[in-house]
Amino acid sequence: MITARRRVAITGLGAISAIGHDIPTIWSGILQGKCGIAPIASVPTDRLTVKIAAEVKGFDPAQHFDARRLVMLDRVSQLALVAAREAMPSSEACTCSVERTGVVVGASLGQQTLDAAYESFHQDHAKRLHPMTVPRGMPSALASQISMEFGAHGPCFAIASACASSGHAVGLAFHMVRAGMLDRAITGGSDASIQVGFLKAWESLRVLSPDACRPFSMGRSGLVIGEAAAVLVLEPLDAARNRGAVIYAEVVGFGMSADAADLTAPRAAGAAQAMRAALDDAGLAAESVDYVNAHGTGTRLNDKTEVEALGMVFGNHLARIPVSSSKSMFGHCLNAGGALELAVTALALREGVLPPTIGYRAADPDCAIDCVPNQARQAVLNVAMSNSFAFGGLNAALLLARTA
Repeated sequence: MITARRRVAITGLGAISAIGHDIPTIWSGILQGKCGIAPIASVPTDRLTVKIAAEVKGFDPAQHFDARRLVMLDRVSQLALVAAREAMPSSEACTCSVERTGVVVGASLGQQTLDAAYESFHQDHAKRLHPMTVPRGMPSALASQISMEFGAHGPCFAIASACASSGHAVGLAFHMVRAGMLDRAITGGSDASIQVGFLKAWESLRVLSPDACRPFSMGRSGLVIGEAAAVLVLEPLDAARNRGAVIYAEVVGFGMSADAADLTAPRAAGAAQAMRAALDDAGLAAESVDYVNAHGTGTRLNDKTEVEALGMVFGNHLARIPVSSSKSMFGHCLNAGGALELAVTALALREGVLPPTIGYRAADPDCAIDCVPNQARQAVLNVAMSNSFAFGGLNAALLLARTA
């Protein structure tokens, strides 16, 4: 029985997003400040007021899956599997058993499947729906598909906490590996919600931007929905080093909290509590953090509240910490956002580069931070934080450290 805490490494990264279909392309896009937000092309927009999103463009499922497999896969599972296939090869030399390999991901509905079923039933008056509607559309489908793809027989489940889902998933997977419950965790999230009904529901919240995502900038007008998937492979650091694995970063802390206040309006105190919990979990002082990859949605209230929360945690040190939002490039990827942004954070540590916040126009007194406006820049980074804050006041914060 393992009682001592094990150090945990990220040994695999895979992702697909609006700015690239794999990690190298996405990172190149980050360095260039590439914007994946564009007019929606995948669904009709005649009934939509907001006609932009950050879609995964040029993705042909038939290039990745045969026809028999595709029958079982909603787009959300397709993206998840593509990301997992990229992440896993670097850990293939891992000798851990399949029984001690687990899958922990953010839950995400198969929106494409469910929208098609509702349309078929309500509009076309179909008497029978596709027999795979439930298995394709259920929130845990991507977890099961990943476990079957790689023969992972350990714990396998999906966590539902809105836009913090994949952040919570990675954090729990980290704790399970650290505690000795797993020897390898496949973790992350996927989201493919660019469907007319879903987008119309978001429009009713009046938080969508009609033109761009400009986190922390004066004149920001809201968030932009994105689709993506990101998968990370976690292993004990010592085991990874012993086999000479590529190590992207070490996961050193995880914190979570609930605002317990409002379904849609965030509270700075709750976000601050999660960040402090991550620091406590890592045994680190706030002054040790060199960079924060912010939740940074681009809405006036969320950005202002997050900056207030950062001030509560970092105090005067905040003036020296770059805080940027990757959502400015690949949109708000909802249940996949936390994992995708953590992957970006790991690459920032490894490469010594601060990801930019693009679309920045002018300073907002309510957001008095260095948001790395418009251009990436070199920096010496040893410790970084990634934040995910969700509707319902559900908060997650993860801390990474650079490894030698």
